[in-house]
Formats: sequence, C-alpha cells, structure tokens
Amino acid sequence: MRSVIDRFRHAISFEIIGLVLITPLGALAFDMPMYEIGVVGLVSATIATAWNFAYNYLFDLVLRRIAGTTAKSGLARIYHAILFEVGLLATLMPFIAWYLGVSLWQALVMDISFAIFYMFYALAFNWAYDHIFPLPEWKAQSQEIL
Repeated sequence: MRSVIDRFRHAISFEIIGLVLITPLGALAFDMPMYEIGVVGLVSATIATAWNFAYNYLFDLVLRRIAGTTAKSGLARIYHAILFEVGLLATLMPFIAWYLGVSLWQALVMDISFAIFYMFYALAFNWAYDHIFPLPEWKAQSQEIL
C-alpha cells in the first residue's frame, strides 16, 4: 500500500492540477467570473482533498482484501472514479448553490459537469500517477506473470 507521504503527494497534486484546469473551463462553460468559479473550485478542492485521502485509503483496503493486491484493473479504475465522484457530488452541490446563488437544479447541473470532467481527469491522473510512482509489489507481480 502507499505511504501516508505518498498519499499526500497524490491528493495535493491531483487537486492543484485539477484546479488549474477547471477554473478557466468552468468560467467559460457557465459564463461566470473566473474568481467565482475559482472560489468554488478552491473550496471544492479542499473538501475533495480530504475525501480523496480517506476514499483512496479505504478503497485500497477493500481492494487488497478482495483481490489480494492494490493493483487496479481497468474496471477497478472505472469503479474507483465513479464512486469517488458520487460521494463528492452529494457533498458539494449544496455549497455550489449557496455560494453562486443558483438553484439546486443549476448547482446539480454544474456539479455533474464538474464530476464528469473529474471522472475522466481522475482516470487519466491516477493511471499516470501509478506509472510514474509504481509500488514495488506491482513490479514483482508483473515479473511473476511473465
């Protein structure tokens, strides 16, 4: 399993890169000032960072118990991304509606749009992160398969 330091590096880098991408894209897509989307993004990233840390730890515990390893298949990565975003959606929607002064319906549409972006982003980011920072157990397993 990943160390606490590695989990912090993962969560922080994920949120910083995501925030840099989503702020201008969200402002453009919803015709809102970048600073408002930036505040929503920053608060959302802070909440998401805490959720990311806890969720990934728990997901790895469950995966290791079920599969005997924390190596993720393509299907496990898809489940990982979807479940992460569903939990985050339920938390962030009320904040978005309140801060931007929009209806819950509008906040839901915005939140789902952000979630769709982040699902694809999470899939790509986590795949890249695992290749850049692989765990030793994965190298040993891949050699055993060959």
